[in-house]
Amino acid sequence: MPSPFPGMDPYLESYEWTSVHHSLSAQIARQLAPKVRPKYIVRPVERFVVEVFDDLAPSRGNIYPDVGIAETKTAYRAGGEKQRPLRLATFMPTKVPHVTIEIKHVLDGALVTAVEVISPTTKRGEGYRQYLAKRDLILASETHLLEIDLLRMGRRVPMRDLLPDAPYFIFLSRAEKRPYLDVWPVQLNEPLPTVPVPLLSDDPDVSLDLQLALTTMYDELGFDLSVDYRQPPEIPLEGETAVWAAELLKKEIERLRD
Repeated sequence: MPSPFPGMDPYLESYEWTSVHHSLSAQIARQLAPKVRPKYIVRPVERFVVEVFDDLAPSRGNIYPDVGIAETKTAYRAGGEKQRPLRLATFMPTKVPHVTIEIKHVLDGALVTAVEVISPTTKRGEGYRQYLAKRDLILASETHLLEIDLLRMGRRVPMRDLLPDAPYFIFLSRAEKRPYLDVWPVQLNEPLPTVPVPLLSDDPDVSLDLQLALTTMYDELGFDLSVDYRQPPEIPLEGETAVWAAELLKKEIERLRD
């Protein structure tokens, strides 16, 4: 069953995101590779971002106790020795995989264009700072940068001009047009855009159909089997958007019953 949403599916902004991130990146690479050959190669490159939680607030999946928690009742040894210490978990830096799609020139291996599918780790805390450092290096180079932000939570890439109100964004930074970016705001009720992917100056742009990449990923991996649309999404929707999504899902559930 395809996703009931016409564009980005907010139910994918959940514990499934690691699979979404890797699979969507792979679909983007597969779509671009035949369009840029034989002059360029496309490669998904995996790196690790070290995540350190600034607020030190416990959250799902980021606490790793080594032996659990000891008994908390008071315990003294003979002779009135001091109480035995508790054994409690601390926060540990976590290495989180992140994929960048790199388009390189075949002859000299020069990085021509980088495509980033933004992940939660690169939108918060130390991961955000690491991502900005990497981004600054790209922006100071001759490499084009395409950033795909399909997450409502977390910090956006820094912009001098105010972004419009939208849940999702696509940012294209052409090397020759900086500091100006092409920005696609994407609403929940519309499909993801087809965007240009720039190459070297003597070659025309190629197109990237983001909706096709997302739809193919969703269908091939069967996300309909793991997403429960009868429950609210893990990252809540609000206001008119929540009402619209509820009506959409109600109609879809009724259609499947018929």
